[in-house]
Amino acid sequence: MDFASQDREHALTAAGEELTALVHHPSPAVLRALIDNPALDEAQLCLLLERKDLPGEVLEEIARRRPLLKNYRVKRALAFHPHTPRLATLRLIRELYLMDLVQLTLFPGTVAEIKRNAEDQLVARLPQLPLGQKITLGRRGPARVAGSLLAEGHPQVLGVVLDNPYLHEAQILKVLSREKLSPDVVHAIAHHRKWSVTYNVRLALVRHPATTLSCVLSCLPELTVSDLRELAAPGIVTESLRKYLQAEIQRRSQSGEKVAQPEETHGAGDPSKPD
Repeated sequence: MDFASQDREHALTAAGEELTALVHHPSPAVLRALIDNPALDEAQLCLLLERKDLPGEVLEEIARRRPLLKNYRVKRALAFHPHTPRLATLRLIRELYLMDLVQLTLFPGTVAEIKRNAEDQLVARLPQLPLGQKITLGRRGPARVAGSLLAEGHPQVLGVVLDNPYLHEAQILKVLSREKLSPDVVHAIAHHRKWSVTYNVRLALVRHPATTLSCVLSCLPELTVSDLRELAAPGIVTESLRKYLQAEIQRRSQSGEKVAQPEETHGAGDPSKPD
């Protein structure tokens, strides 16, 4: 019997410190045998899953063993491992706790498909969450989740979610693209210290039917003439608002006043683009 075969046999029966030492063995065949060892406990299995060089075939074998997945620490370690096969990770995501899902979406090594799926899981759970968890998600959740919470419009979440460091302009614009939106949401965005001075957000606020007239009028002097003309085209805003837009255009034309172009390009926060 060669050394590799001996190690595989030993992996099936080892216990204690010898078993722990085998967790660091370089051979995938030995590691697969180790999984069949009835003495392998949770701590040793989690130690094995901490190895970033663990082959996908070993991770897939662990993911197949439903008895092993009854342990949440094992399930979580598998979901976060960069080499766990895609389909196994997608299955595991559905069983992760809320804040572990959040961590997975923000984890630098998470691939785009897995991140998107974890965000989908979070968004799907939002309606059933108690207020305390919504506030926590509003403060620390990823951008898509923050955008969904913003659109819900819960008064105790609005202030928190608008300060979320992961929330970006595209999500704000996506929310403002909804015609059926609580006036409280529009008001909160319009008076937020960061978003109220963002050019594309101001433009979206002028377009939104729930924005108050006083807010619209405060935005108009900051918009470019070309944007004012676009907004003043028939069918974009109400006829009563068009009169204010046309008056502002006329005032600019008569005074020769120029407004600096916004720093951001208009397409940067286009809510129709994938985020």
